Amino acid sequence: MAVNTASEARLEDRWRDILSVHARTMCEIDRALHPHGLGASDFEVLDILVSSELAHESEHCRVQNIADRVHLSQSALSRLIGRLEKDGLVERTMCLEDRRGVWVALTRKGRDLHTEVCPLQRAVLARMLNDA
Repeated sequence: MAVNTASEARLEDRWRDILSVHARTMCEIDRALHPHGLGASDFEVLDILVSSELAHESEHCRVQNIADRVHLSQSALSRLIGRLEKDGLVERTMCLEDRRGVWVALTRKGRDLHTEVCPLQRAVLARMLNDA
């Protein structure tokens, strides 16, 4: 069994600090958004869709592009999008160019909810990451 050098120990400590900040921040975001029926991962998908609209001037995003930006398994992301769709926040459609692809778009309700809760999420980020 290899003995950790001081440099390796510092790397491990930094990594654990990053994980701790992430976990605490996600919990705080969950707490702030819970009264609005959202969790941190729900908000993250809505936020990705909004930023995709702004960057590409497109009203939808492929599920695969969302999967590349969130830290969820493909099945967990699919279930999350299903819940958002059930709540009327997003719509899913099949990609005509690639039958395996699925498009996701915000609904008006989803866009309005994102606008409402975005300041809450950003305030948590500012508080948690400035303290880190």
